[in-house]
Amino acid sequence: MPEIRPFRIAIPDTELADLHTRLRRTRWPEAECVDDWSQGMPLAYTRELADYWLDEYDWRERERALNRFDQYVTEIDGLDIHFIHQRCGRADAFPLLITHGWPGSVAEFQKVIRPLTAAGFDVVCPSLPGFGFSGKPGSTGWGLGRIATAWDELMVRLGYQRYGAQGGDWGAAVTTQIGRNIGHCVAIHTNMPLGMPPIDVAGMPADERAALERIDYHYRWGSGYSKLQATRPQTLGYGLVDSPVAQLAWIVEKFQSWMDCDGHPENVLTKDELLDNVMLYWATASGASSARLYWESVAIFSEGSPVPLPTGVAAFPKETLCNPRSWCEPNYNITRWTTMPRGGHFPAFEQPELFVEDVSSFFDDFR
Repeated sequence: MPEIRPFRIAIPDTELADLHTRLRRTRWPEAECVDDWSQGMPLAYTRELADYWLDEYDWRERERALNRFDQYVTEIDGLDIHFIHQRCGRADAFPLLITHGWPGSVAEFQKVIRPLTAAGFDVVCPSLPGFGFSGKPGSTGWGLGRIATAWDELMVRLGYQRYGAQGGDWGAAVTTQIGRNIGHCVAIHTNMPLGMPPIDVAGMPADERAALERIDYHYRWGSGYSKLQATRPQTLGYGLVDSPVAQLAWIVEKFQSWMDCDGHPENVLTKDELLDNVMLYWATASGASSARLYWESVAIFSEGSPVPLPTGVAAFPKETLCNPRSWCEPNYNITRWTTMPRGGHFPAFEQPELFVEDVSSFFDDFR
């Protein structure tokens, strides 16, 4: 069995100096022609956040904060996988696997790991292949199915013969596939359940019609990133890996659009928190490699057989794909559905207390 190696984040000083040089030498475009975010991340705020990144953001302090969690790397199916593994120290600990998506990272979970361990969970948060400190696949094939199998192998390698899995975004798709595989996982929880609207929309209830309109708006005006990453991730990657401002804007624009933030990301997250997540892409040069997951799997994101395992759902009101329960029930064995009062696509980051309460309450039944 491949070894499990301790890991600590330690970005070289030369990389930080290079980042600062690139930020100073940014070639800026003209301002947008609108007074909102409808053409993308506004120039004024982009410059404000970039200036903060250069002059005030203290990566070494943020690095220490992330390193308070126990981290490791192990090789699975020929690829190094980075993961946080925080044990609670209880005899009745229940193992919980949490998977992030794009444009997120394990930094999303920094507010919920300690509360979950305090609630009696051993928490495992892996970085997806091509993301953060995990290895970058050098050949095709690292899609949802392979990741789900690798995650089950990771949990068994850590000594867990039964565990729960949670995820949103790509993490929701991976978690759903884990639930289909019926390996060592005993139950799943997601904040973005996969569902399909009925073909016949005549007589559709008002709440379902509103969900359909919102999803339609997202596909019309908010999904260009997905089409580009699913078709030309390499071309996109040259800009993201070369320009820190390009990487920043590519990510932060989605946080503004997908969070429940009343129009501005700093209504929910601090500049430091936004930049922590950006740094896990920039410092690891993973703009292209993370985008390739779309090339591998976006066409099959919602495909597959129903999940037989008990499934918990936390439905946050500003989720991008806000599928109503009736659309999801054909895909899952839903035993708990919680309609949340607030929150969006990144609930562990946005609303950690609500997230921890729902996840803990659901998985407590499977100890």
